[in-house]
Amino acid sequence: MALRTSSGAQYARLMGVGGYRPRRVVDNAEIVTYIDSSDEWIRTRSGITERRWASPDETIQMMSVAAARKAIERAGIEPGQVDTVIVSTVTHLIQTPAIATTIATELGAQGAAAFDINAACAGFCYMVAMADALVRAGSSKYVVVIGVERLTDLTDIHDRSTAFIFADGAGAAVIGPSDVPAIGPVVWGSDGEQADLITQTEPWDTAIPRHERGGPDPVAQAAAVADDPEGSAAATWPVLRMNGNPVFKWASYAMAKTAAEAMDAAGITPEELEVFVPHQANNRITDAMFRALKLPEGVVIARDIVHHGNTSAASIPLAIETLLESGEARSGQTALTIGFGAGLVYAGQVITLP
Repeated sequence: MALRTSSGAQYARLMGVGGYRPRRVVDNAEIVTYIDSSDEWIRTRSGITERRWASPDETIQMMSVAAARKAIERAGIEPGQVDTVIVSTVTHLIQTPAIATTIATELGAQGAAAFDINAACAGFCYMVAMADALVRAGSSKYVVVIGVERLTDLTDIHDRSTAFIFADGAGAAVIGPSDVPAIGPVVWGSDGEQADLITQTEPWDTAIPRHERGGPDPVAQAAAVADDPEGSAAATWPVLRMNGNPVFKWASYAMAKTAAEAMDAAGITPEELEVFVPHQANNRITDAMFRALKLPEGVVIARDIVHHGNTSAASIPLAIETLLESGEARSGQTALTIGFGAGLVYAGQVITLP
């Protein structure tokens, strides 16, 4: 007896993108009240002039649903047609259940398969690869992928190496069937030998209840620490730490090789590329990758980090939305996306913009 197997669309594509950016704008003038730095130093080191920090009501779920609703509307489908929801986040602070399940329900995607992944800043590219495979295999027809972070929940705003970088937000995309090729092969991997370069300082079992720390606002958290610098508030809440120089070198040069492999896998030459959307980690990393790839001067480069900071898994879809809304990029153009981050993990693929 032969088992039946599923089969789906010949190709898949991004049908629509949507984003949510928190209301609160935090400029460098505010950041330098927390760290020994200057606006010029921050802009020179990262390109960032301002970033968005979520308020207490702007939860992981709220931001995700807002971004996904925009993506679904732009894709021209109904929420009930969505049969799979994937969420990439490192800042959903509850281990189980997966936040994707309640997001799917709130969206109106009743009965959809739903799960979370943790691929840090490469999360969006990981999800695109999975959604592409699911649609072509026939396991799903319309997949909503959401990259969402409240990195301020894990940011030590007195840490000079990270306080000015991290931000909050959500970016989503709908991936469904296509008549023409629109998502190239993924090139992905990891280097666990360097996992200690970007880490959470301690496990959650040492964390004190958030209400004892002053709430999710990073400024309130910092105030709690200032009030009790030697006590448990300073010692037990996990935060992110990053060894910046090795990460910069790895991302700038090793990831340029991965990006070149993604273009080669898709059969695209640098001269044929129209848009470059790397993870919005640092403008200097983007510039180094651009030079290493020898991309033509006319290629549109995403610079969303300037006004929105590093939003990890949300950064690529947010950057795509910004380019499309501003008119810098257009539907149908060929774009190279590449994400890289803690783990160290990475992934990239060439896509056609929705």
